[in-house]
Amino acid sequence: VIIDSIQSVATATNPTTAGSPSQIRDSATLLIQSAKETGTPLIIVGHVTKEGTIAGPKMLEHMVDVVLDLSGDRQHLLRLLRTVKNRFGPTDETGIFRMDSTGLQEVKDPSELLLADRVPNAPGSALTMITEGTRPLTVEVQALVVSSPLPVPRRVAKGISSNRLQLICAILTKHLNLAIATKDVFVNVTGGMEVKDPGADLGIALAIVSSVKDKPLPDNSVCFGELGLLGEIRKIGYTDKMAKEAKSLGYTTIFSPSTHQSIKSIKL
Repeated sequence: VIIDSIQSVATATNPTTAGSPSQIRDSATLLIQSAKETGTPLIIVGHVTKEGTIAGPKMLEHMVDVVLDLSGDRQHLLRLLRTVKNRFGPTDETGIFRMDSTGLQEVKDPSELLLADRVPNAPGSALTMITEGTRPLTVEVQALVVSSPLPVPRRVAKGISSNRLQLICAILTKHLNLAIATKDVFVNVTGGMEVKDPGADLGIALAIVSSVKDKPLPDNSVCFGELGLLGEIRKIGYTDKMAKEAKSLGYTTIFSPSTHQSIKSIKL
């Protein structure tokens, strides 16, 4: 049974309108009780707020056994299915799907799809590895650094948070003496991916450096690692797994916490 959505369901035992917190709680309680008594699998679809949290009482998450989050940008094909809660299994797995005319289709190699239109040997482009759940994924980060006509140069980020871009720009200015104080910096993660993994810091930084110097990164290279405020490259979760994955994919040059200790030690 699929309830689409819990905000549109009401029970006569509760006088409030459909969608109210108490109505959602009471309706879900009756549905879950019925599902358990009859052994019927039950999927409850709930609306989410702009912040991505379940609309209505947080209690709804505690009442069910599994909470799944299906996210994606309507302008792009990829959809990510993440497990927020699972009483009977792990929560570190991520399903990656592609939306086409027949519905959702599983993507067995998302990196190949994300990098299909990549321009090789282009300044301002860097390949970085992130993890979706426990799954290493290769994405392209593009940077464009140009002279700014504005008194306060712009820092425009798509696919990463603007605060993160500001931080990385400050690190590069301090530790590499990179002349970006009077330049606009634009950063984009291709494919419509939203990257929150701190392991993408190094890829973002190297893409910016590559654009400033108008020099492409080494051919067949990939990078991952978190940047510290002192310019050091810090280890992230699954570092060894990502390094093994990079080698198996045939990358010959790897920039990571295992190969370089600081952003200064990387020569482009």
